[in-house]
Amino acid sequence: MRDTGPGFVTHSPDRRKFSLPPPDLEAAAHSAALRGRILARIAAAGGSISFADYLEAVLYTPGLGYYMAGQRRFGPDGDFVTAPEMGPVLATVLARWLEDYRNLGDGILEFGGGSGALARQLRAILPSTPYAFLDRSADLVAQQAKALPEGRVLQDLPEAWRGVFLAHEVLDALPFLAVEWDGERLWERRVAMQGDDFCWTLAPLAAEHAATLRPYAEHWPAPYQTEIRPLAEAWLAAAAASLAEGALVLIDYGQESSEYYHPQRRQGSLRAYYRHRVLDDPFFLPGLCDLTAHVDFGALRRAAARLGLRERWYGPLARFLVEGGLAELYPGLAAGRDGRGLLALNNEIKRLTLPQEMGESFKVLLLEKTLLK
Repeated sequence: MRDTGPGFVTHSPDRRKFSLPPPDLEAAAHSAALRGRILARIAAAGGSISFADYLEAVLYTPGLGYYMAGQRRFGPDGDFVTAPEMGPVLATVLARWLEDYRNLGDGILEFGGGSGALARQLRAILPSTPYAFLDRSADLVAQQAKALPEGRVLQDLPEAWRGVFLAHEVLDALPFLAVEWDGERLWERRVAMQGDDFCWTLAPLAAEHAATLRPYAEHWPAPYQTEIRPLAEAWLAAAAASLAEGALVLIDYGQESSEYYHPQRRQGSLRAYYRHRVLDDPFFLPGLCDLTAHVDFGALRRAAARLGLRERWYGPLARFLVEGGLAELYPGLAAGRDGRGLLALNNEIKRLTLPQEMGESFKVLLLEKTLLK
């Protein structure tokens, strides 16, 4: 979950974020070093890079990117909170959905396992199920190993996995392209230099992406800004090729294509998260902010069908929890808790199910491949 915190801070070129907690000297130097490296990359590229390349740099530069350095990301002391950090409700219901795949010998492979909280919770419920991680961040891999010492760490996709692929808040973190419609043409929003800072510049959008978006663009007001995620579909194709038998579970915030590209969503979903504040300035403190955008689940579902994956279940998180037996599992979740513990459990369930919280904004897509009954 990306918590919007105490307020939405807009970007203004003549006023920086005076109300935000300042970074300490070490973090500020870290961000400045990454900024300098990206500026040099822009200069070497002739004056601009794609926003996907900018995202790759700010999120994944070894030792400097947001997910590749050692800063605190998850929980109250970080920048955002995810469902597993709140408690065991998601893992408890998810484990019931995964019961059909327990006899497939490879177990669960979690992509981008974060702090390892979800893995630890699932393993406690399914103790005989093997568990593995695949993550680009050495720092996060270390956290996962601490949370689940018996978990295996993979360096690449396996050739033929028989079990479950689990991606919780992974696709939103894949680099994506930023797009703008001016009423006549579709443009790619690229990142350029303005002194020692970053700015937007426009270039023609590649024909393949323009063809995908034009049916929606004909109904957009101008100007209209949005995103497109070719890497998400490429990731799904690679995962489908690696999965020999079993299930692929995607949990993330997003919408169907018709809603994602609705005319009223004229500012897109690109956001930066810093200390539980949400900003619309993706250039603020590079390396210290999480950058993300919603996932187009319509595009994923169409890609899954082309890849031969069978859709077992799709819908909002709240319905996934209810249909997965949350009411039946509640007594076990509540057992042994005192009044404060019950209050925390009930608040966790509210945040996961209420439509104004995560209940509607998060979606779950459960896909299957050659499952043997």
